[in-house]
Amino acid sequence: MPVIDVNLWSSLRRFAGGEEIVSVEAETVAGMINALKKAYPDLAPALDAGVSVSVNGEITNNRFAPLEEGSEVFLLQPLKGG
Repeated sequence: MPVIDVNLWSSLRRFAGGEEIVSVEAETVAGMINALKKAYPDLAPALDAGVSVSVNGEITNNRFAPLEEGSEVFLLQPLKGG
């Protein structure tokens, strides 16, 4: 299973021991979210409330989007259209 480095926006870092980048094993965006909740339980409420996910420079709403080792992944504040 690929190891994914996940960049956390500043408000989330306090729930992950102050880390800016955390690593989890996951094959999809949904798998990454679940792995983050398991590895960092304090992140769960924020992740459940909703975050935006950027994979390789593109925001994705597809929780089944595949991830590969080396993918550039960022968790961002929820983006809202208007």
